This record gives sequence, structure tokens and C-alpha cells, in this order.
Amino acid sequence: MILVTGATGTVGSEAVRLLAAQHHPTRALVRDPSRVPHSVAGSGMEIVTGDFDRPDTLDAAMRDIDTVLLISPAVPAQEIAVIDSAARQGAKHVVKITNHKASADSPVDRRRGHARVEAHLKSTGLGYTLLAPNLYLQNLLTFAPSIKQTRGFTMSAGDGQAGMVDARDVAAVAAAIAATATDHAGRTYLLTGPELITYTDVAKELGDALGHAVEYRRISPDEHRQAMIRAGLPETVAASNAQVFGLIAEGDAAWLSDDVASVTGAPPRSLRTFIADHLTAFA
Repeated sequence: MILVTGATGTVGSEAVRLLAAQHHPTRALVRDPSRVPHSVAGSGMEIVTGDFDRPDTLDAAMRDIDTVLLISPAVPAQEIAVIDSAARQGAKHVVKITNHKASADSPVDRRRGHARVEAHLKSTGLGYTLLAPNLYLQNLLTFAPSIKQTRGFTMSAGDGQAGMVDARDVAAVAAAIAATATDHAGRTYLLTGPELITYTDVAKELGDALGHAVEYRRISPDEHRQAMIRAGLPETVAASNAQVFGLIAEGDAAWLSDDVASVTGAPPRSLRTFIADHLTAFA
């Protein structure tokens, strides 16, 4: 049986839907049952309530589980708690969403966190597979209110390119690997869309789809950090986000891979397809 954590999120809920459609025995772990999306609630899958900060609930959810699909907000202590529960309860394999540049000496805190979790996972003796997505296309949805109100959006990534990937494709890879985990033991998959794109490209594609110009307003990472704080983000989160955007401007996300197609047998969705599928959010 497969346990999917973060089953109310974008990747987790789609992974559960796909596993259900393929008739793989799956258990969806959620913290708040009231937030379970219809795609999960209506999938026929077993839903259990658990809290990453309460090991007893994790152990109960982990019983009879062979493979864990670990999707979370990437808080190291919480992910380590899930891994330790999997080891205690006799699971055999963990599929973890990570970062392609996870490193103990990374200047980015979240990447150091991923490296810490990866090192712990490898030390347990559990089988593992790592999935490292590029930027999610779904992050563009945060621009929707600004585009509706001002016909533009603000970003501090300069002319940096990114192999943006649709979360639905990440979920498809995750579901395929979780269903045949032993075939992917010890491997890392880099997940991207089909092309390198900039935020200038994003503005143009949105403008073409909406029928009016969409402005990409460039600001510095420090200006962006201050704007995010004013919008209510915690200072540490805003600083981390601004740091990542600055790295994107320097080319940090300018990488592509064929791994989505090699695992799923289908090409990844493009920016144009993503916009067409979500056009009402921006209109």
C-alpha cells in the first residue's frame, strides 16, 4: 500500500487521483479533513488524519504501508518524523520531493533543509527515490489578482530562464514511481517543462491568451523582499523567496530534463497549455 502525505496540496491531491484511477491501494494522509479536495474525497481512497508533529498519528497512518510518497512544506523536522515513522512501521521505500541543488553548504536555507532530510533518509536503510522539480507553473497563479487589477505583475527574476514544470506532471511522475518504487531505487529525477522560459515570455503568453498586453514589472530582489513583507509574509520566508528569485535571475533555474517523458511516457505540459487550462483565473 502507498501512503501519500500532503494529500490536500496541488501535487499530493493529483497523485492520489492518479493512483486511484490506476487502482493502486493508497492511503491519503491529511491534517485537516475539512480541506480534502473532491478529487481525493471522491477517489475511493482511504483517508487518514495525521499531524507531522505527532509521531503517534504518523505511526497509525503508516501501518501496512510499503511505499511513502513524501510531499510536505519541506520542514526538515517534520519530514524526518515521517521517515522515522516509516522505518519504525516497516515501510520499504520513500519517494521524496526535493530540490535539485540540495546541499549542506547551500546559501539557501530551504536547500540546506532538503539536504539534511536526504542525508537522514539515506542513513535509515530505506529504499528511496528523489524527485527534483524546477519552478512550478502553478506559482504563476499568484500573479492572477495583480493581472486582473493592473494588467501586469511584479517579479525580481530579471531575464533569468527556468524550465517551469506543471505540478500535474510532477504528480504523474510521483504516482508512477510510487507504484513501482523498487524499479527506481536510489535514483534522482529532474522534472521540468519542455522549454526554458523567462517572465517576459510569461507576460507575452498571458497577453496573447487574454487579448491585452500584460506588463512584467521588474524590481530588485531586495525591493521584492520588502514588498512580500508588506503583503504579510513572515520576514524569513520573504527573505528566502527573494534570495531564490535573485538566483533565478543569475541562471539558477535554466535547466531542462527529459525525465517527465521517460517516466510517464507523455511529454510535459507547456506554458501555453498551462495558461489555456487556467485562463479563467487570470481573466
